[in-house]
Amino acid sequence: MTRELAIDWIESESRNWDVLVIGGGATGLGTAVESVSRGYKTLLLEQHDFAKGTSSRSTKLIHGGVRYLRQGNIALVYEALRERGLLMRNAPHLVRDLSFVVPSYDWWNGPFYGAGLKMYDMLAGRLGIGLSRIISKKDTLEKIPNVEP
Repeated sequence: MTRELAIDWIESESRNWDVLVIGGGATGLGTAVESVSRGYKTLLLEQHDFAKGTSSRSTKLIHGGVRYLRQGNIALVYEALRERGLLMRNAPHLVRDLSFVVPSYDWWNGPFYGAGLKMYDMLAGRLGIGLSRIISKKDTLEKIPNVEP
């Protein structure tokens, strides 16, 4: 279908759209698929080729904002954890769990990160995806062989 035919079809439709998604990158396509799967009349508009645009240049991590905890922005961390938990619960086909490791090079980093991540786990509450844990140097090197020992 050419662009002109698509525009003619959209203009000839005498329906109201429930959802309008602007941008057919990975995020826009995912949003449109999710919308249609929930029964909404959805229109997806894209200026160029689908999956070409800006969403290919951004991260797709659904994270809980752990870095904002150190900045003291508790409200933002809580909101990010809640959104992440709701996505995991409501759209498990769109998101998956991904572990991350924070290497510690100074003796005081262990208690510092340990306390911070326990607070992070508590903020996640029922929508958490698992408890943070401290792993040994040996386990860290097994998971990330190229990390500075």
